[in-house]
Amino acid sequence: MSEAKTMDDVQKLKFYQKGTLTVGNRLVDEAERNVQASQARTNSLTSGHRACQGCGEALGARYAIDAAMRASGGNLVAVNATGCLEVFTTPYPETSWQMPWMHSLFGNAAAVATGVAAAMRVTGRPNARVVAQGGDGGTTDIGFGTLSGMFERNDDVLYICYDNEGYMNTGVQRSSATPPAARTATTPAIGSEPGNVFGTGKFLPKIAVAHEIPYVATASVADLHDLEAKVTKAMGVRGARYIHINVPCPLGWGAATNDTIRLARLAIETGLFPVFEAEHGRITAVRKIRDRRPVTEYLKPQRRYAHLFKGDKEDARVARIQAMADRVIAEYGLVEA
Repeated sequence: MSEAKTMDDVQKLKFYQKGTLTVGNRLVDEAERNVQASQARTNSLTSGHRACQGCGEALGARYAIDAAMRASGGNLVAVNATGCLEVFTTPYPETSWQMPWMHSLFGNAAAVATGVAAAMRVTGRPNARVVAQGGDGGTTDIGFGTLSGMFERNDDVLYICYDNEGYMNTGVQRSSATPPAARTATTPAIGSEPGNVFGTGKFLPKIAVAHEIPYVATASVADLHDLEAKVTKAMGVRGARYIHINVPCPLGWGAATNDTIRLARLAIETGLFPVFEAEHGRITAVRKIRDRRPVTEYLKPQRRYAHLFKGDKEDARVARIQAMADRVIAEYGLVEA
């Protein structure tokens, strides 16, 4: 009979949540493995939450916060705006957060995080780092003023926006990050031009760059190594930092739950979502598009765009969306000349 095992002998279950260390039967070099492939990862956002199947936000937050925890040596406080991420991770009286975590109001996460960073500094804990989190509603809309103030003061906070292009938690209403022609509860697919109107909204990363803060980046759940690298880089910088992550929402977008990564990748390859870095107001790096795709490949798998493809004729606004993608590609130099 084998000897009874102690708790130190038993491998923790969390090790098995990571997936695999191999690609095509080839063992991946340790330097190439992401934070989720490490038994030492913090699991800051652990299992048991109530995110929808295929939720891009849950995936993005898990990778981003574990990367920030590793970069800060576990010395991290997170401030979370109201929204999907807060709701599905903290159904009272439960929580999936295994770290110091604060829930703020919908519109003041940046201000609360600024206060936390100041409190850490004046109480003699300057090495404690602060991350603020919010969806596009709590960031580009309701929280826009406090976020701009955080940028203007250059407060020592990393703000991460998980952009699923709508107020998904409260019923899929339009936000200022909702793209043109997309159907939401407040931009229904009715009338002469169904869906969200053209010429509204904002692309917040450009506004962040205009504040000339130390670091701004966009990222996507389609490239988790890039996401982790940018969070790690941001944690090595002092002052205001902003990372905007594209996180498809199967429920709000009307997409298959197994298409989350595919749609995130198509958003990049069509040019609709540019992936770049900027430092002190200047773009320093862009991710080139390796396999450029037409926007129809991105639009058709999403029911929020179904009204653009009714019958035999394609809605003329598809060409306008393609023109938008072409302009983004030209503006950021996403395709080699």
